[in-house]
Amino acid sequence: QVTMYSREYCPYCDNAKILLASKGVVYQEIDLDEEPQLLTEMISLTSRRTVPQIIINGEPVGGCDDIMALDRAGKLDKLLGI
Repeated sequence: QVTMYSREYCPYCDNAKILLASKGVVYQEIDLDEEPQLLTEMISLTSRRTVPQIIINGEPVGGCDDIMALDRAGKLDKLLGI
């Protein structure tokens, strides 16, 4: 299960979405522009205020740069179970 907190007009969010889509991952997107009240939830879960924030199987893994680094290191597929 993958959840991504994002905002509209966020190039980092777009890049994270492209990476996840390239892996065939179906994820729940929480758009903080549409649901700003969930910002507090995101900060509570991740201890971060920036987007995107990606949570895989209940574990916060960070943002776009973080999942790109996991992918380059060959660790993202294992986290995603693919």
